Amino acid sequence: MTRARSLDVFRGLTVAGMVIVNNPGDWNTVYWPLLHAEWDGWTPTDLIFPFFLFIVGVAIGLGSRRSTVATILKRGAIIWGLGLFMAAYPFFRLDTVRITGVLARIAWCYVPVALLARAVDAHPQRRRIARTTAVFLLALYWVLLAVGGDLSPTGNIGAAVDRTVFGRHLWRQGDWDPEGLLSTVPAIATTLFGLIAGWFFKETSSPRVLVRGLLLWGLVGILIGLLTSVWLPINKNLWTPPYVLFTAGVAAALLAVCYWLCDVWESAFVRTITEPLVALGRNAILLFVVSGLVAKTLIYLKWPDAERSLGSWIYSTAFAPVAPPYFASLLYAIANLLALYVLLAWLHHRRRYLTV
Repeated sequence: MTRARSLDVFRGLTVAGMVIVNNPGDWNTVYWPLLHAEWDGWTPTDLIFPFFLFIVGVAIGLGSRRSTVATILKRGAIIWGLGLFMAAYPFFRLDTVRITGVLARIAWCYVPVALLARAVDAHPQRRRIARTTAVFLLALYWVLLAVGGDLSPTGNIGAAVDRTVFGRHLWRQGDWDPEGLLSTVPAIATTLFGLIAGWFFKETSSPRVLVRGLLLWGLVGILIGLLTSVWLPINKNLWTPPYVLFTAGVAAALLAVCYWLCDVWESAFVRTITEPLVALGRNAILLFVVSGLVAKTLIYLKWPDAERSLGSWIYSTAFAPVAPPYFASLLYAIANLLALYVLLAWLHHRRRYLTV
């Protein structure tokens, strides 16, 4: 239970960042750390999604019971189904609905990693098997990127695959998708690295050994990611192998910090200030879904006339007049998160969580 708290805190911090990033008051006035890199490179925002996949892997590794194949497939289908519902809402134009997306990628990564974990659960070399699989996937993807066109948004091999497979069912009905099919291959490697960390948690009884191990492997991942970015750039949209290694390294290091603060040091002060993150982390999928539906509702619901969205009216009325543009935009995003937190805090108090 103590280890689960540190993971909930990490997950809560991650999903809170996701909500703030996705809901500014004005997209034209956003502080740069809250924006994705335009293409190559990274910002703090580009760490959020791989953190979530890493956490999915850790949760699989920490699982106390081995799920059946049917249960794993059912969970994946539910997560993907929620993503399809969010993409279709509110008009449900099924001829162009986006089939890929954040929840789709989570589902597509969860299922194979959970199946692998189930298959090798009792194997004495299970960490080595998962590590070898992750390295193989990254190497294969690197080769495909190298031989399959250029690394531009529409010229890379992943974009070509997505256009062939999904047609009009892509991000903004465009020619490429940041959560495409082929780039899910290295995203599975991200989740596998989280799985290895989860097993390391489970197998390590000494807190010092656990923290040192996570920090060491985190540093190794960061350094290898930066080194290999000389040949292939760190790129979130392509989910390049250097991006996988770098972000998994940062995730491992931050998990070590969360574990030390929440489960080793475990002071009353730390417990108090992290309790809101636990509430968010225990209901992360619910928070993501509800925040997305609320955001789309505020965009498409018109008020006070047909030319203005309700969200724009709220921002210009309640936030823009009281602060400079960039700060007002951030305040709107924070207010959005706080409003949702009220719901999740109530559910957390009643011990009610959306589980799939």
